[in-house]
Amino acid sequence: MYTFANVKTLKMLQISVKEGESIERALKKYKKKFERTQVLKELRARKEYTKKSIVRRQQIIKAEYVEKLKAAE
Repeated sequence: MYTFANVKTLKMLQISVKEGESIERALKKYKKKFERTQVLKELRARKEYTKKSIVRRQQIIKAEYVEKLKAAE
């Protein structure tokens, strides 16, 4: 069941194209903007359920790895 707090408002991506700008440039802008929204990442995460304990364990492992990299610098 969804509550109002769980529902995100969906907005369309809008790309402003200047006069004389190529379609390739506009597509590049669109792809970059789409990547920043992380829609695909969320969809892939929702494909299958991951237990909270596993998510937490992965976060701890990632944090330890990042700290090890920072310490090596």
